[in-house]
Amino acid sequence: MSRPINPSQPFKWQTYKNDTLSGITVALALVPEAVAFSFVAGVHPLVGLYAAIIVGMITAVFGGRPGMITAAAGSLAVVMMHLVMEHGASFLFLAVIMMGVMQIFIGLMKWGRFIRMVPSSVMLGFVNGLALIILVAQFTQFKDTNGDWLTGASLNIMLMIIAATLAIIYLLPKITKAVPSALAAIVLVSLAVIFFDINAITVGDKASVSGTLESLIYGDGLEGGFQGLSWLTTLPEGFWSLETLWIVLPYAVILTIIGSVESLLTMTLIDDITNTRGKGNKECIALGAANCTAGTFGTMGGCALIGQSMINVNSGGTGRWSGVSAALALMVIVLVASSWIERVPIGALVGLMFFVVIATFNWSSWNIMRGMSKADAFVMVLVTVLTVMFDLAVAVIAGVIVAALVFAWEHAQRVMVEESLEVINGKTIKTYKVQGPLFFASAKNFIDMFNPKDDPECVKIDFMHSRVYDHTGIEAIDSLTKKYEAAGKKMVLKHLSPECQVLLDAAKDLIEVNVSEDPHYHVSTSGKSET
Repeated sequence: MSRPINPSQPFKWQTYKNDTLSGITVALALVPEAVAFSFVAGVHPLVGLYAAIIVGMITAVFGGRPGMITAAAGSLAVVMMHLVMEHGASFLFLAVIMMGVMQIFIGLMKWGRFIRMVPSSVMLGFVNGLALIILVAQFTQFKDTNGDWLTGASLNIMLMIIAATLAIIYLLPKITKAVPSALAAIVLVSLAVIFFDINAITVGDKASVSGTLESLIYGDGLEGGFQGLSWLTTLPEGFWSLETLWIVLPYAVILTIIGSVESLLTMTLIDDITNTRGKGNKECIALGAANCTAGTFGTMGGCALIGQSMINVNSGGTGRWSGVSAALALMVIVLVASSWIERVPIGALVGLMFFVVIATFNWSSWNIMRGMSKADAFVMVLVTVLTVMFDLAVAVIAGVIVAALVFAWEHAQRVMVEESLEVINGKTIKTYKVQGPLFFASAKNFIDMFNPKDDPECVKIDFMHSRVYDHTGIEAIDSLTKKYEAAGKKMVLKHLSPECQVLLDAAKDLIEVNVSEDPHYHVSTSGKSET
């Protein structure tokens, strides 16, 4: 586990060395993923590569979570694909800009703090679901350039490269930690493949069936290369209109939710690993600014990547420089070293991602489930399944809603009423002592516990051990007062909180509020204030 970040510590060369090396490792892992996500979204590979550079650099410098890696993301690419297929890349770039504006708004409104409301069961499901998504995504790498599954010698070579990569990543730290084991594994395995002339599938082979990575980067291998700011000068007539806005807006909202949720949850995960605390609102603002910039320059934008973030942190990259160095290294790869990177065997990167899966999946969650309630265990499994079947936003939102409903139902059962009778001056008085929360889920149970028809002429309801939490609770008390009013009986409310004073008007003269036993509350009777 990486050491916690302490900004007050003096400059340490070892820290920056670790950040630099881990950033290079991340950059190597980003290349094939950025290219793959570009193809998923239906845009040129450079659109994804430059998105990773722009978004990664801005969030690394200005974001609220040092050590977290942000780049083009598959979860966003799936949504972008439909927009590009139906309307074209120009609409995508506008959607990315709008996504950025919304994310800045989320940060300025300080809505990032609501990520703390995500239950641990949802977090466990999120982590496990993402680990499974990363795992499943690697299976597509077991296909050749024609899209056929590998067999025979090709499959054996791929499996041996994966095994060698995993072995180096696992064993090297036991010998030395001077170099990140993930980077060492990629370099050593690549050199072995080149030196022994092993016929392995490489990054260049996977970049595109129509050319090498280098040819794609310089715009020769795929139609419609990276345009930069020039896309703004080639917009069709009438592009800037309300019609365009209504087309793009739904996609922008979905992208905003997915990107923000994934980034904030990844931030929470990195917080736990590094024993530090990120700034969610600051991260949202930086992510929004990054996406606005990325969209303006004609790229697909992005959000935090849990896989690359785990690679970075596990390789010792816990500072801002790790993200900066990853973006710079990726830029060097795009501009200078593409011919070298395309010779990296894809099996080495698959092995690296398998290690990420092993490190990401919360293996202890199965033991944790034994100590969980059935509801929490269900929520964890539900989020995991929905993450794999649909996407992160759907899974997390559904998990939070189910967890909230379970919480509401369980607390609705805790509202109780204790009854007692007393005779004062020959007059029978019945007292109800309410215990437990009164809110939308418990309101019906609360009302059913009273019997206005058979109660004596005077009834007291004591709220000393209860609290009204929402308007539904207030309406429940209001409904009860009307029932006693209809029965011609007097009801006295004791220790009622200030927000319930509105009920006095509904019950008129039949309701008295006993304030002598609760001097902290101020209530209004007949237009006068008492204490």
